[in-house]
Amino acid sequence: MSSEQVTTRARPGGRPRDPQIDAAVLGATMTVLDTSGYAGLSVEEVARRAGTTRPAIYRRWAGKPRLVLAAIAARLDVPESPDTGCTLCDFGEGLLIFLAEFRTIRPDVLGALYADCAADPDLRAQYMRIVFDPPRAAVGAMLDRAISRGHLRPDTDRDQILDLLGSLVYQRALFDNAHLSDREAERLTETLLRGAALDYDALVAHSQALEIEHTAAAGDDHADGPAER
Repeated sequence: MSSEQVTTRARPGGRPRDPQIDAAVLGATMTVLDTSGYAGLSVEEVARRAGTTRPAIYRRWAGKPRLVLAAIAARLDVPESPDTGCTLCDFGEGLLIFLAEFRTIRPDVLGALYADCAADPDLRAQYMRIVFDPPRAAVGAMLDRAISRGHLRPDTDRDQILDLLGSLVYQRALFDNAHLSDREAERLTETLLRGAALDYDALVAHSQALEIEHTAAAGDDHADGPAER
């Protein structure tokens, strides 16, 4: 996602913006966020680290929340929807998509930034578009495939499952200043699928069969490799 998507001021006529300054400022912003958190970030410190000036930053981003949103947007990747052919595997990978997005940002940054954005409809919409919407869309596509395969109950409410998957991740990051652990993610996946799957045990058996098949294929590839000299 380009930082231009969270820039609200068009540059007036004159010299074009220097993309090297943009990159330096966004990189410096993330460095300060990683070390000092949202509360410890100042535009002055970002300018010093980026080798530019406060006015140059404010010409690009109108205030601290917009600057931080742009920096986060530059760091986060747009996730791809998992599609391994194994619904249980895809479900686990889908939850990891939520976790991976959040784990790249300090949890206290996400909560404090949201607090600054919540009262402004435009800032809140940008926050949601950058932080929440990409993983939700990727996991939503995975759920649609699982339903179409007949692995989930036809009456499954995919939006409710998305809310359930995301809620614990968001709760920990926004209010507990922590990230969900891998083991907790595994237990959450099992809990949700036992309620939504037509046959959870069959999904487990299918996943195990695929793992055995892949292991055997890897062994065959190794055996067929060039002989040692």
